[in-house]
Amino acid sequence: MYLPDTSRRDLLDQLRRQASDPRRRILLTGATVVSMDPAVGTLPTGDVLIEGDAVAAVGPDLRAGGTVAGAVVVDASGCVVTPGFVDTHRHAWEAQLRRIMPDVDDLAGYVTTTLLGYAPAYRPADMYTGTRLAALTALDGGITTMLDFSHNSRTAEHSDAAVQALLDTGIRGVHAAMAPHFGEWDKQWPADLARLRDTYRSDLLTFRLACLATDEIAGPELAYGPRLARTARELGVGVSVDAVFGPASSQAVLAWERDGLLGEDVTLIHATGLTGEAWRAIGATGTTIALAPTSDAQIGLESAIPAVDEALAAGVRPGLSIDVEVALASDMFTQMRALHAIQRMRAVNAVYGTGREPRRIGTQDVLDFATLQGARTNGLAGVTGSLTPGKQADLLVVRAEDINNMPLNDAVGTVVLGSDPRNVDAVFVAGQVRKWDGRLLDVDLAALRAEVAASRDHVLAATGGR
Repeated sequence: MYLPDTSRRDLLDQLRRQASDPRRRILLTGATVVSMDPAVGTLPTGDVLIEGDAVAAVGPDLRAGGTVAGAVVVDASGCVVTPGFVDTHRHAWEAQLRRIMPDVDDLAGYVTTTLLGYAPAYRPADMYTGTRLAALTALDGGITTMLDFSHNSRTAEHSDAAVQALLDTGIRGVHAAMAPHFGEWDKQWPADLARLRDTYRSDLLTFRLACLATDEIAGPELAYGPRLARTARELGVGVSVDAVFGPASSQAVLAWERDGLLGEDVTLIHATGLTGEAWRAIGATGTTIALAPTSDAQIGLESAIPAVDEALAAGVRPGLSIDVEVALASDMFTQMRALHAIQRMRAVNAVYGTGREPRRIGTQDVLDFATLQGARTNGLAGVTGSLTPGKQADLLVVRAEDINNMPLNDAVGTVVLGSDPRNVDAVFVAGQVRKWDGRLLDVDLAALRAEVAASRDHVLAATGGR
């Protein structure tokens, strides 16, 4: 949106004044619209009309139809409008420990340092600070929905703090609750999930039960099986299963299939190094997959290869996730680019010297994984993930004529391969503006910086700086 500063401020004032009006209208006009809805497609020049918290219409020139009376008109020429990104798995409470172990070599190193070392020192206030920081960073980079795999729920107060942090940022949050791996805790999980679900009621908040694939890391109490599946079904929530990799997880997947514990309400995270039989079971049951491209490759989880080819071969289009910021990047642009490059490298390498044609994914695929498939993976396919009339107005405006993007030749390629958080001009969640003119709104950065540093310093002091 290349407008004078006064016009930008005036528009923001208008958006603010109508924020509480359930009939508010916002028209984004003149953008290249990448809807991620096959029925709508991509419009080289188009408009998006928001009414209240939902997308009302998408078309080449909505003003010509006379249906936009009273709308705040935002000139988005020179920009690409896309659905907001969907993060299917992030351990948000760790955010104040970002990049504290950038070259961690394996899962054991992460587990020992973070889950055994730092996690027991967290107070509820630290849970709040880390989760809020992660959610604000997500919004800044165009992630409008974030699944927080909150696996440090030592007390009910720790869980309350994590949930409140999601609510306070205005992100579309999915709180996936799990007990800690190690150390003292109140044994309130998973029963406390019912209290959380009944206490915190918001259109922007949903809940899931989080657990591990096997008992190898933290014992049987946290491992998915009939008991936890029954709890989730009684609560009416989905299940997110982390640390799904290797032979033990492959055997677990087959046992879950046999016991009827798989399905579209179950998400398996990572899914690296699984057997062909396990993938058959996943595909046959409609179970969803959350890939963590940089986590698998950088930390070296099992085969270290994100399982996109295996998922697609099983008929599963996966979602994407950030995972652990103690060692990894925080944004979805990095995940899309990493997966795009790794898969294409792997595809070409597999047929090198044979004369066969490699089976490569494209930029449209990874953007689909980061939006529509992420929403489906989080159980929100009917809510977000595409610019479909009737869905929630979760979207971002990407500047396509910035120095690193100009000139705009291919909209999807520009978003996936050219852009980063600095190009995200505006972010809307449920029709409410959360980022404007390249800046997060309603965030005192100086106060946040002090809060984050104080929390980190407490954790390091309490653990001897491990």
